[in-house]
Amino acid sequence: MANTPYPQSYYAASANPVPPRPALQGEVETDVCIIGAGYTGLSSALFLLENGFKVSIVEAAKVGFGASGRNGGQIVNSYSRDIDVIERTVGPKQAQLLGHMAFEGGRIIRERVAKYNIQCDLKDGGVFAALTSKQMGHLESQKRLWERFGHNQLELMDQKRIREVVACDSYIGGMLDMSGGHIHPLNLALGEAAAVESLGGIIYEQTPAVRIERGANPVVHTPQGKVRAKFIIVAGNAYLGNLVPELAAKSMPCGTQVITTEPLGDELARTLLPQDYCVEDCNYLLDYYRLTSDKRLIFGGGVVYGARDPANIEAIIRPKMLKAFPQLKNVKIDYAWTGNFLLTLSRLPQVGRIGDNIYYSQGCSGHGVTYTHLAGKVLAEALRGQAERFDAFAGLPHYPFPGGQMLRVPFSAIGAWYYSLRDRLGF
Repeated sequence: MANTPYPQSYYAASANPVPPRPALQGEVETDVCIIGAGYTGLSSALFLLENGFKVSIVEAAKVGFGASGRNGGQIVNSYSRDIDVIERTVGPKQAQLLGHMAFEGGRIIRERVAKYNIQCDLKDGGVFAALTSKQMGHLESQKRLWERFGHNQLELMDQKRIREVVACDSYIGGMLDMSGGHIHPLNLALGEAAAVESLGGIIYEQTPAVRIERGANPVVHTPQGKVRAKFIIVAGNAYLGNLVPELAAKSMPCGTQVITTEPLGDELARTLLPQDYCVEDCNYLLDYYRLTSDKRLIFGGGVVYGARDPANIEAIIRPKMLKAFPQLKNVKIDYAWTGNFLLTLSRLPQVGRIGDNIYYSQGCSGHGVTYTHLAGKVLAEALRGQAERFDAFAGLPHYPFPGGQMLRVPFSAIGAWYYSLRDRLGF
């Protein structure tokens, strides 16, 4: 059987040691079979195991192989479309439920790190950086909106204040969220996987799900085995492929690119980000960056619709980094990689059930680190018969991309170009 290794990323190179996890051979039975050992699958497994379920996870590659082990490592609250957009879409009652959940994912991460002693370089503090007065006005509105839902760890920053936390001359202000922060994302996933196993859960790596046999007692088929279960949770996100065709029709994998510098040394690192906060700007196609524990700068941005791997990632991202930090012009790039996230037309997550026993969550649209941890809790609640919060997500309207799968990439790229042009012109 083919062995799929991690991509050559900084995260893989600095990952904590883990035990070997063999592929599934033969037939097993369980209460819940989870497809995918990323954050959604691992979070679901932990909540289910803590409530007495027997859980098996099948993973096509390795724990955290997909977006969970490749992302920018930033803990960002809310959803890719904020609560006010949800309120206009579905009304105040459903938005109230979703609004109060918008800040729960970050709390779940911190609870998991503390409870299971996960070593993932957790740091508090995330900055939203404004490049224009329009973006600053949006942050002022966002602060009022989030405070309406009880989120009060926010500070608006003028130009002088933001220069105290990030050495970039481009920003006119920003907002600091002290409940935001950053982590080593792959080590978070590996720590959660160890927690799953400590509770009796089983993870099969190099075990892709090739077919789901639907029915009263569903079966997940793999190349050399099968899992019989009472329930299935589909948690493959951008790496699911066409395993569940009705999910693929309403989503699109997209690639984002990340680079990591050589170690900068304490002094230079401290001049860039004195408080060691993570940063993302407020553009539609945003840039994001932070320091690692060994004082490298991780910098990401850009979107490739359809999730093709660019030929030269450094050539795409390095100019963005130097625009923010021209003082790094002679710094070497040690790692460059791409990772896929799943985009929905509404940019809101898709949650639901197929038949009576196949559950799914997908389409974080770039806000996956926190949302996936919340999704695991919501899915586990639904399997226990507490479906109010699950139903709030499941009731969000979703539509296929215009033109179907053939035209979703060019249409989305045109839309992104339009919004990027608006960012550059300050509209």
